[in-house]
Amino acid sequence: MNILIYLSFYALIIISVIGYSLMFQKVLRNTVDIEFEYNLLGGLLFLIFLSFLTHFFLKHGYTHNIIIFIIGIALSIFYFINEKRISKIYFGYIFLIFGILAVGFLTSKTHDDFPYYHFPYTYYLTQENLIIGMGHLVHAFRTPSSIFYLNSLFYLPIIDYFLFNMGAILILGFSNLILIFKLKNDYKSKNYDFIFFLTLLSFLFINVFFYRLAEHGTDRSAQILILILFIEVFNLYRKTVDIRKIFSKIFILMGFIISLKAFYVLYLIILLPIFMYLKNKRIILGFFKNFYFYIFCFIGFFLILVNIFNSGCILYPVSFSCFSNLEWSMFNEAKTSNDWFEQWAKAGAGPTHRVDNPDIYIQGFNWVPNWIEMYFFNKVSDFILGLFLLLIIVFFTFYSKHKITIKMNKQSYLIYFTAIILFCEWFYNHPSLRYGGFSLVAIIMFVPFSIYISRFSLIKIFKEKIIFLIILSLVIFIGRNVNRINDEVQKYNYNLFSYPYYYLDDVHFRIDKLVDKILHNYKKCKNENKINCERFNGILVTKKNFFYIINKN
Repeated sequence: MNILIYLSFYALIIISVIGYSLMFQKVLRNTVDIEFEYNLLGGLLFLIFLSFLTHFFLKHGYTHNIIIFIIGIALSIFYFINEKRISKIYFGYIFLIFGILAVGFLTSKTHDDFPYYHFPYTYYLTQENLIIGMGHLVHAFRTPSSIFYLNSLFYLPIIDYFLFNMGAILILGFSNLILIFKLKNDYKSKNYDFIFFLTLLSFLFINVFFYRLAEHGTDRSAQILILILFIEVFNLYRKTVDIRKIFSKIFILMGFIISLKAFYVLYLIILLPIFMYLKNKRIILGFFKNFYFYIFCFIGFFLILVNIFNSGCILYPVSFSCFSNLEWSMFNEAKTSNDWFEQWAKAGAGPTHRVDNPDIYIQGFNWVPNWIEMYFFNKVSDFILGLFLLLIIVFFTFYSKHKITIKMNKQSYLIYFTAIILFCEWFYNHPSLRYGGFSLVAIIMFVPFSIYISRFSLIKIFKEKIIFLIILSLVIFIGRNVNRINDEVQKYNYNLFSYPYYYLDDVHFRIDKLVDKILHNYKKCKNENKINCERFNGILVTKKNFFYIINKN
């Protein structure tokens, strides 16, 4: 019964999210008429906005989440009946994609950061409304992500907290749908340019390389969306596209990416080459009347507020973004944390090693020799070899002796140059693949390869080859996950049918227990009219209006 319950909630949550997406498709049809697969992401973005907003005043407990859950299912049923055109086109693909992803959904072992702060932060959202200064309790609470707020909405009766990995699956599934329909539409329109092949490579890449959903966390989900973002920005300069539609898609993607990991705000640089070549002022002004532009702004606004309430900083650990006059501010800790993150990303620290003189180590390129020894070999090198193997397979699949002449526009080169700038920033400041490296390395390799292969004269079985590669990538996804599940059965005694949930222990709940003790001690002390109730085990607690404030000063 447990496996049936687990998969039933998996399916019902997908249906609920689709309901909000169908609502946007219907309501915005006359103003933002974008493809339904993008409104699927738009529906998720709306739920993130709703989660940010409500948590200021409400915990995301059963009652809160059931209301959102049931409304989504009701919307899905209503629009399924009334929007038969969308139903016929999309629901078969949705069933297929998420049916395949269910294999990746089943897992016993989560990634290392899950018990450290992914689960504790999400669980905190379900047990308390906003508590100011939470960053004082655990370092990782200073860098919140929208995926925690999304996952907190899946805390439901019966299934409890065992769907806190659902956000990554929804992002991957909807991203796959975007790429599949983009390939399908380009094939029908005979747009066999480099963007077509870049889309195909991106689909193959995310399903083969990012097959282990338990490891997605905040980083890989963002990098999947970064690949799609570059595709849409390149697509902006096709002659037949609707610029307003593409900007709606860009706002959805940027809103998601930045909210998943705040330092991805650097990717706003990708808007510069766009505005440089858009000379029509009416079009530019029209972007700021776009519905998803306002969702993007609201998400950014709430993310800034949450960051400030958690750490006293707009973007922790960037010290100049911290407000030193806030009583819970972590201005002094920010510089130390920033250096630590940089040291870790540059292979100067790990579970089993620390370099001497870290302040000197992270300066300039002092770290490069050690980084090459400790990290490039074999993590980066294996990743690059894997990409080369993927490109070789695609090359021989489409190779032809006959070539055609194509002309690239200047904008495409400028966008590619933007990717190189972002890659240089990544390499100099945080050269870890999880911090944007996967997508940037892939884009830098995929774009010139896609331009080259688009010059091959297409042969009659072109469609069959596309389908073959797509099916092959999905078979690899299934095969690698089946092998992973088999390993987990042997290593961790994972019982797939009687207990299909991921493993939890006391570590996952340590922050919740600490918060309970702090607040219980404070309330009890106040009720007994004692003085000096604020201090508990070195933690200072105060209450102003509706909110508790935690501090260590």
